[in-house]
Amino acid sequence: MGKMTSWHVGVAAEAFVAAQFARMRYDVSVQYGANQPEYDLIAVSGDKMLKISVKGSQDGGWGLTQSYKKGCDYHEAIQKWLDGHHKKTIFCLVQFQGTSDAELPRMYLASPTEIAQVLNASAGGRGETILYEYHKWGPRAAGSGTIDRIPEEWRFTEERAQFMFEYYGQ
Repeated sequence: MGKMTSWHVGVAAEAFVAAQFARMRYDVSVQYGANQPEYDLIAVSGDKMLKISVKGSQDGGWGLTQSYKKGCDYHEAIQKWLDGHHKKTIFCLVQFQGTSDAELPRMYLASPTEIAQVLNASAGGRGETILYEYHKWGPRAAGSGTIDRIPEEWRFTEERAQFMFEYYGQ
């Protein structure tokens, strides 16, 4: 299958995330149209609600803080990004790279704070604008010999979803 456009990646990612929460018996409300707040959908469990920002990718990483990088270092850009997100909004990261048409993309649930911690530790502690699912830094890179990867506990499982509702549900 060829590359999707960024629009197709976004639409597909949101649909998979909504479907996965629904599959786990949560009520889901998807927002469409312009002028959306910082989240793409809401999942509800009893009287708790999770605001979810969906980020899709087909290249192994999610560019998150590039737009904050001008005139500052990686750590400052990450802090600006973090300051711009409500602490109770969580992210669902959707990765299509290496998946066939017949399988689900890989999905991860993380808070802005958790993402910022991983970004700050990236590239051997230099920091990075891209959150990588898996990236080994080459010999000439700042993080030479180190490997950045998404923490295993971020995988979108029923247990992880319950944890997110417990700690970030409103």
